[in-house]
Amino acid sequence: MFVYADNAATTRVLPKVLEAMLPYFTEQYGNPSSTYPLGQEASRALIGSRETIARLLGCRPREITFTSGGSESDNQALRTAAAWGKKHGRTHLIASAIEHHAILHTLEALQKEGFAVTLLPVNQGGQVEPDTLSRALTPETALVSVMTANNETGALQPIRELAALAHEQGALFHTDGVQALGHVPVTLEAGNIDFLSGSAHKFHGPKGVGFLFTKQGIELESLIFGGEQERGKRAGTENVPGIVGMAAALEEAVNNLDANARKMAEARDALEAKLLALGGTRVHSGQVPRLPGHLNMAFDGVPAEALLPLLGMAGICVSAGSACASGSPEPSHVLLALGCTPEEARSSLRFSLGDDITREQVDYTAQTLIREVQRLRQLEHRL
Repeated sequence: MFVYADNAATTRVLPKVLEAMLPYFTEQYGNPSSTYPLGQEASRALIGSRETIARLLGCRPREITFTSGGSESDNQALRTAAAWGKKHGRTHLIASAIEHHAILHTLEALQKEGFAVTLLPVNQGGQVEPDTLSRALTPETALVSVMTANNETGALQPIRELAALAHEQGALFHTDGVQALGHVPVTLEAGNIDFLSGSAHKFHGPKGVGFLFTKQGIELESLIFGGEQERGKRAGTENVPGIVGMAAALEEAVNNLDANARKMAEARDALEAKLLALGGTRVHSGQVPRLPGHLNMAFDGVPAEALLPLLGMAGICVSAGSACASGSPEPSHVLLALGCTPEEARSSLRFSLGDDITREQVDYTAQTLIREVQRLRQLEHRL
């Protein structure tokens, strides 16, 4: 049996999404900056895709900038906020300690350029508490960046409250919505978000394409210079097939969000119950609202690096954390921030289930994992 349970790393492209993309590879392949009809067909596809994404998020089409994915969007948001802050005498940046490395590494670079950086601790559930942010804010704070949902534990953050606190202090607010979009409701209609990052391949769209929402009135800083694409803020010929696919995938995900979330949560809870019954297991962020398909568990005495190849040979695809940090000898910074010991962090697995998961796959995954954990524990005991 094959079980794909690493949807937080990437998702399969839906047939409907691929179908929407195909004409822009072979028939309507024009450059959208060209003035002749073939190019204008591609331009209209970009306009339509931008309008679709804006409608689904509750914002204006001109507030959507197409990018190569979440990392680029995060970088551009932070660079824009830093430039805005510098103009207004604000050189303090805040983020949570559990952010994606696209945020953390950009902050490290900005720190070398003279910005002060504060990383907010999280509680044992993996959430930033509003009081923690309130104490960290100063009149010099330019930006607060807190992800909507964590990519390792699935923990959802109190974004509305955190954004309100940032705005009370006159700071901008960014949220990395990469893991959340298409899986939980995300809306920009309230106007409490200044920047939102998204990536198509996390909600059954293609890899290598994403977007950045930037609230109207904020002057976006360019990372890539050249042509006048994306209103002069992101040079380079647009990835028309990818953008069309992203819009189609997001619409499909939003339209089926409730039903898919129920199915994933039921499967997640069933898997969690079976693995907890094994004993010597703990769920990270299990006490707070999570993404419906996320389950991050520690298996006492069993390193994840020993389990992963065994599960792989059994046809089960899971991970030990963020795919972007795969191969790193360091324990997960997210789990350490939750209060885990390095040993516990290294013995943790992340399951991120898809909406196509079946009960048979859940049962097979649980049975296989329990068998291998018990076997490895017995070997360790003999040694």
